[in-house]
Amino acid sequence: MSKSSKSSALHEQDGVSQSDITNAASIKSIKRKRKIQPTVEDLVSEILNGNITALSRAITLVESSNPKHLEKANAIIKQCLPYANASVRIGITGVPGVGKSTFIEAFGLYLTSIEKKVAVLAVDPSSSLSKGSILGDKTRMEDLVKTNNAYIRPSPSGTSLGGVARKTRETIILCEAAGYETVIIETVGVGQSETAVHSMVDFFLLLKIAGAGDELQGIKRGIIEMADAIAINKADGDNLKAARLAKVEFNRALHLYPQKASNWQPKVTLCSALERQGIDDLWVLISEYIKHVKDNNYFEQNRTEQNKFWLLQTIEERLKSDFFNQKNIKEALHTQLELIENGKTTPFVAAEYLLKLNSL
Repeated sequence: MSKSSKSSALHEQDGVSQSDITNAASIKSIKRKRKIQPTVEDLVSEILNGNITALSRAITLVESSNPKHLEKANAIIKQCLPYANASVRIGITGVPGVGKSTFIEAFGLYLTSIEKKVAVLAVDPSSSLSKGSILGDKTRMEDLVKTNNAYIRPSPSGTSLGGVARKTRETIILCEAAGYETVIIETVGVGQSETAVHSMVDFFLLLKIAGAGDELQGIKRGIIEMADAIAINKADGDNLKAARLAKVEFNRALHLYPQKASNWQPKVTLCSALERQGIDDLWVLISEYIKHVKDNNYFEQNRTEQNKFWLLQTIEERLKSDFFNQKNIKEALHTQLELIENGKTTPFVAAEYLLKLNSL
């Protein structure tokens, strides 16, 4: 090589090769770190310190169908239980289009503004056809999700309402242990999910809008009976007059229902989540209700009855899961479904056959 080529600025110097051994060791170290999972004690300690990452990890374990994860989740819940039950649990339901997402964000922002820690959860027995959108809520609640004192958790997917609701119940315990004083549970699915949410909350709020025809048309009697308050949302602008008329109509209807076990007379209130109006009045109403039921001991009595209900529901769900996960049942079920399709058996005879097979 000539002198000129050696001194050229464009001359490429030989690089320093890294040791293959060093690279391999680094990769192994990274993989080891990735595989290391926090212990139950570590997660519980961090949850009690309000660590969001630890809380999310624990909830993921609760939602998992892996038996090992379930065992770990149960251990975490057991250790967190003494630090739970100090929150106000609020259930919120309403038909699609009523403005649940906007309302929950406005409500959550108000609560965080008065120094409350808020967790937003959902009960959604979702399928591929579900119109529920708590996953979308996390992106639509742009202001609330950025607030330090708020935690929004998408609901687990699954076709079993009992399973999803059980996971939500356990998630409530973890959120309470993490210091969340107000837990909002939204019903995303329409139908039995309202009953499931009602069975895990202290206060049940029904959101309605005015101006959609007959205000009582299409509302299931059971949902009205469950409601501790009805909030007529979008009570603003040209819709304010219709909202006031709806309030009168709902008040009349509520007085026709039997007295609730809590001895509380459900109230109707107006609000505009978009304009953030009436949200503070609603919180005052909820606070009055909580004081009322604590004074007459219904608060604790209700939670005890809810725990008994969920004991039975959990047993039922576990038995159902164990039944369908058996190999011989899976095979026999497939055969029985084919026989039903071909008109060679009835659902009742097929069920009897499968149940007898399970008892062998």
